[in-house]
Amino acid sequence: MIARIVPVLVAFGANLGDRGETIERAAHALAQTPGVSDLVLSPLRETVALTESGPDPEAPAYLNAVASATTTLTAHELLDRMQAIETDHGRTRDIRWGDRTLDIDLILFGGGAVRDDRLTVPHPRAHERDFVLAPWLDLDPDAVLMGHGRVRDLLDRIGDTTRPLTPTASVEPSNGHDD
Repeated sequence: MIARIVPVLVAFGANLGDRGETIERAAHALAQTPGVSDLVLSPLRETVALTESGPDPEAPAYLNAVASATTTLTAHELLDRMQAIETDHGRTRDIRWGDRTLDIDLILFGGGAVRDDRLTVPHPRAHERDFVLAPWLDLDPDAVLMGHGRVRDLLDRIGDTTRPLTPTASVEPSNGHDD
């Protein structure tokens, strides 16, 4: 059987610890995952923390990025790997929308939709989040969010409060050697 290759979009966020290093290491770990290839990480962007009550300028600021990739994994296999990477970086799930060392969300899985008790794709709030939309535009100025329209139009509608921090980087999978 031939494996189906699916384009995906993944979002990263962190507001505790060395946020940038954590996101870059997490993206590298995801890129090394068997069945994941061609991962490209957007520039990092800083944003005010978002809590259930709304933006909280008193909380540690977030760094966010998105990555495009392709995968032969199922959506749930990819979710399991993303959650394992979060755990490896000290993620705990004590407080909903609380401070975290790492958050990884699956935004898109090909052109398909997934909706069950573990996963909803496309991500149900991506169209409302400048910290997803702005770095996505850095990767793809013509991006479209399934069910919501052009990413540029969505970002124009909600406004962009993010601040860019670093240039675009490709994350290469490990060749098994420490060069």
